Amino acid sequence: MSWSMPAEFAPQDRVWMAFPRDGYTLGDDAEDAELARQAWANVANVAAEFEPVTIVVDPSARAHAARLLSGEIDQVEAPLDDFWMRDIGPSFVVDGDTGALGAVDWVFNGWGANAWATWENDREIGTLVGEAAGASVLGSMLVNEGGGIHVDGEGTVIVTDTVQLDPFRNPYATKALVERELARTIGATKVIWLPRGLTRDYLSPGTRGHVDMVAAFAAPGVLLMHAQNDPSHPDYSVTRQLRAVVDEATDAAGRPFDVIELPAPETVRDHEGFVDWNYANHLVVNGGVLACGYGEPAADDRAAGILADAYGRSVVTVDARPILARGGGIHCITQQQPSALRAEVADALALEADEVVA
Repeated sequence: MSWSMPAEFAPQDRVWMAFPRDGYTLGDDAEDAELARQAWANVANVAAEFEPVTIVVDPSARAHAARLLSGEIDQVEAPLDDFWMRDIGPSFVVDGDTGALGAVDWVFNGWGANAWATWENDREIGTLVGEAAGASVLGSMLVNEGGGIHVDGEGTVIVTDTVQLDPFRNPYATKALVERELARTIGATKVIWLPRGLTRDYLSPGTRGHVDMVAAFAAPGVLLMHAQNDPSHPDYSVTRQLRAVVDEATDAAGRPFDVIELPAPETVRDHEGFVDWNYANHLVVNGGVLACGYGEPAADDRAAGILADAYGRSVVTVDARPILARGGGIHCITQQQPSALRAEVADALALEADEVVA
């Protein structure tokens, strides 16, 4: 098999999500919990207008899921600890020879064994989703999450030093070892290492530097990047540091990057400190883009226009403030399944080809 990870703007078969359940992320009271459930449900219901959606539901959340989710959304029941599908689920890949669908089941350990996280159930979701999708499940010894990588579909992958080289994730890893594993699992031929992520991502709860909060490929050679333009925000210097790295880099084809900036909204702080509100953390679906909204019409509309121009697709803005307050964005709670031949179909075609040759 020759596995590679398609770009997120490639054709998709469906979107996978996980529905909120009681726990440390959901909220401290009933009102806060309902805000979270509604935010996740809004994303699922909007995504279902573009393509099929399947959502994993913990048995304890069955009634809430039935109440809030569109009847068009497929549900799979399984125990969950949390509900960030990008990270607990698999990263889907496709075999270049047969078109078979694969699912990379990274090791998940609560974003680096954080004291606030539990993952006994979540570590099983990669295999569960991969098998439910009809994919061949690829095991990996690398502790990693889907939000910690972003690919262009042509061999380029962006990662961060503080995720893949995190001593609480991969204490014995080197860049060379990580790059070899990314080549084996997702077909990476060029790895771009960003030094870090956004400031708030290093607080609790946080991922210690996920790349999907700062950058996203809109096309091969075209990179959308978060830009914090308020000098009072610590990410003012962070985003310029990241931009400087990208400006010096080239992709797998040797091209310099055409960088499109996504300016942050005007809000700088919330009740917990500096926010990580950004528009880089969006979901691309067939014919559309789901963008994070922050209740700032001018900033949200500006970002929607940039995304529409970059992808050539319609953009739907969904209020993401309850999601960001819990540590991520729309991209973090979703996982796209690329269009590919099912494994059993690909195997049959391969057998048929072998018989013809024989």
